[in-house]
Amino acid sequence: MATYDLEEQEQIAEIKVWWKQYGNLLINVLTAASLIVITWQGWNWYQRNQTAQASMVFNVLQKAVQEKDSQRIKAASGEILEKFGGTSYASLGALTAAKAMVEAGEAKTAKVQLLWVVEHGKDELRDLARLRLAAVLLDEKAYDQALKQLDGSVSPSFEARFQDYRGDVFTAQGKKSEALAAYQNALAKLAEVGKNGKVSDLAQGWKTQSDAVYRELVQQKLDALGGVK
Repeated sequence: MATYDLEEQEQIAEIKVWWKQYGNLLINVLTAASLIVITWQGWNWYQRNQTAQASMVFNVLQKAVQEKDSQRIKAASGEILEKFGGTSYASLGALTAAKAMVEAGEAKTAKVQLLWVVEHGKDELRDLARLRLAAVLLDEKAYDQALKQLDGSVSPSFEARFQDYRGDVFTAQGKKSEALAAYQNALAKLAEVGKNGKVSDLAQGWKTQSDAVYRELVQQKLDALGGVK
């Protein structure tokens, strides 16, 4: 039987006292930490699995859009929203389906898709959904609802288009002064876009050309209402 000197016996006694006092707490802390790690790893696996499955359904949706198969478009987009609403493919799928539904003349279905993105989407995707929903509502002459989608804060890259669409709605309502102000704001916002951004020379060249074309379109609307350059 092992023997211990006095100092060792005192150390062992201290360890026993410490363990008696804090042993259960230490076990609980280690158990909780292990559970956190396991849960985190499980959640990451679940997210990756969800994203992978959503990607496959999104590919089905894209093929259905190419083939203009409305029923498959509705089925695929519905599956993405129902089963994979927490992935980025949900908003992308809803926007893709909505565009196809508008082209197919099914505005009601398109609005459902766009409203989902407005309520659950993030950042630019949400702004794009608001913009497209406003366009659908404008076509339906639901002017107040269209303006509601165009109100509030918006990402800087969309400010010009939101003002442009506001001008279109006001023009349809016969509100000339409001439309003029909106188009003028659109031109002002368009001039601000990209001032602080850094892109490649090729991308910058394309963007400058694109902005120039869009600016001309807005200016034409302004001129038609008797606005000034």
